[in-house]
Amino acid sequence: MTSLDVQSVISDNGTDSIDRGHSLSFWEVIRRDQRANRINPKGQLVLLAFRLSHIFATRKDTNRLLWFAGLPIMILYRLFVEWILCIELPAKTDIGPGLKLDHGHALVVNDHARVGSDCTLRHCTTIGCKVLPSGEQGPSPTLGDRVDVGSNAVILGDISIGNDVVIGAGSVVIRDVPDRAVVAGNPASIRHYR
Repeated sequence: MTSLDVQSVISDNGTDSIDRGHSLSFWEVIRRDQRANRINPKGQLVLLAFRLSHIFATRKDTNRLLWFAGLPIMILYRLFVEWILCIELPAKTDIGPGLKLDHGHALVVNDHARVGSDCTLRHCTTIGCKVLPSGEQGPSPTLGDRVDVGSNAVILGDISIGNDVVIGAGSVVIRDVPDRAVVAGNPASIRHYR
């Protein structure tokens, strides 16, 4: 397992990894998550369980045997993290290393969302999709690197959030946000640039 790189740990769909150009082992990704949550044992535990489950969850189409072997781990992950800790972070979600979960309670991240490296997500945050007129799930947001999301923020739809963005608490983001912007409000608008 130590020879896995970020591409293998984060994404097994052959697309470009969010942490482009870097090759980190599974343990280096874990260390970055642990450092980001150094005073938050709940965040450390959730992300350790997420990374382990993610290895198996992303193999459903490419290695059915490995996926099946990891089924008990994925079930325990879902029971513990989603039902007990109330953090909906599906195991197949594409998340870069160094994610910080500040008070992760009531956090909901759609399994098709992409979250870059060194991001911060706070409690009561939703990163999800819009439902299409056909009733199917629409595309989900893509967050760049070092995005800081305030509590109770809602980020919806087929949008891109740039690198080094700050999203204020209680914001509803439904449009693309450029790099280094600070956004707030409902609907969110750019307040200034960093």
